[in-house]
Amino acid sequence: MNTEAEIKQPKNSWKPEGHSVVASVKNLKKSFGEQKVLDGVSLDLYESENLVILGRSGTGKSVLIKCMVGLIRPDEGEVTILEYDVNTLTPDKLNEMRQLVGFSFQSSALYDSMTVRDNLAFPLKRNLKMYDRKEQDELIVTALQDVGLENTIGKMPAELSGGMKKRIGIARTLILKPKIMLYDEPTAGLDPITSTEINELILKVREKYKTSSIIITHDISCARHTSDRVIALVGGHNKPEKTFQELEHTDDPDLAPFFKY
Repeated sequence: MNTEAEIKQPKNSWKPEGHSVVASVKNLKKSFGEQKVLDGVSLDLYESENLVILGRSGTGKSVLIKCMVGLIRPDEGEVTILEYDVNTLTPDKLNEMRQLVGFSFQSSALYDSMTVRDNLAFPLKRNLKMYDRKEQDELIVTALQDVGLENTIGKMPAELSGGMKKRIGIARTLILKPKIMLYDEPTAGLDPITSTEINELILKVREKYKTSSIIITHDISCARHTSDRVIALVGGHNKPEKTFQELEHTDDPDLAPFFKY
């Protein structure tokens, strides 16, 4: 396992020139009762980019990505994912779009009553209508190898550590070969060593699967090691995006507290 210092660092000068936009959010607004959570958020995600959305707990990070995949309907604004206009999609078209987007939940969202194998087989049967066990096992073993856990195939979720559950959750998402990955607090609740392993895995997934990714986090180490660009959510708004290295030396009073480590 690599140490934290050995993780491949994103380039300071990463720029979107030459990369097409694969997801776009424009002036997104969402309130729950009197609480205004998102108040005009806009962003673009580019091909092959790891975009980190940084913010404190309760700033609307998870609400944002749930709006992006149609789990929550915004009050105002536009969301386009891989040329799909998310807010206008029929249920069938929404499911079609979601098959192209991998969602790694903060809780891993594994089915406790299923083995690891059956957890990974579930999306193959539900989404691809793949019922041949040999075909399933070929894809399941490959996905588990990609996250370094092929020996867990017969285990139950209760037998796995928190970090292992995160990896299995990512494997279950990768088995459908998504074009976009959404990671919701991928290192939350993990010890520093396991967090470093998850950061490495995020970079490995991008390299092997050529994914574009949005990484929701309040973990400054995760942001530092996985991001090409960083957008901070403050007060329902997004601050102008920059590289981590540019933000690291900011004197913006809303952002500076994140970088006092």
